[in-house]
Amino acid sequence: MAHPPLEPSISSKLSGAAADRTPLPEPGRGTDSRVLDAWCEWLGALATDAEAALAAAIAYRELDAKGRTSWLNALEQDSVRLKVPRIAVYAPLLAVESDPERRDRITFAMGPAQAEATPRAAVQALSALRPDGLRIATIIVPLYLDFVQVLACAYRPERGFSWVRHDPIVDAQRAPRPGHELEGATLERSPLKSLIDELSHAVLSHRRSGRELPEALRVFADLFGPNIGGSTPPPSSAP
Repeated sequence: MAHPPLEPSISSKLSGAAADRTPLPEPGRGTDSRVLDAWCEWLGALATDAEAALAAAIAYRELDAKGRTSWLNALEQDSVRLKVPRIAVYAPLLAVESDPERRDRITFAMGPAQAEATPRAAVQALSALRPDGLRIATIIVPLYLDFVQVLACAYRPERGFSWVRHDPIVDAQRAPRPGHELEGATLERSPLKSLIDELSHAVLSHRRSGRELPEALRVFADLFGPNIGGSTPPPSSAP
């Protein structure tokens, strides 16, 4: 059964986030100045409009490899026309991209960090323990300006994940905070390194069970290290 996203108000915005509703110029149809103007105006909104940034992330995530490459090609050509930090048009894509080569391409295209776009908060970790032993964790990762992405999951370190949710773009004011309830548990601040270590253990347990890792975890591969990729580890020899 699918689980609802962390922030219910965000899900209401997804109805307009389909890839076929973004003004992405289509290759092979010539250059229509009106299409390019609409495309660039939409891209410019990504610096200040959380709804537009979320729509970009969801639309990009819906595309196949060819479509994502076309999007990146269009950005390379048209980003010079924009008057917003480059990170504003690339960070929403990086938030949902798991392919290592395209992640490298996006990171390179963003270029050096610009002071006006520097995230205004540090990575935060929240966790909770339910009476049944199920652990709940959220990691809030700054993207740019006041936008963050949120990873939330339920897991048992020795068994793996029960569910994983990923909100790629959230206004920082709407992100989970200490005292918020998630799946019947009250979130509290947690040391980031300790939580990452525990989640990495859950990743390993999940893969050893032969189950595929949720795509959202692959987006956070930089946090969890080599356990995210590669071949499946051999089953544990423990009885």
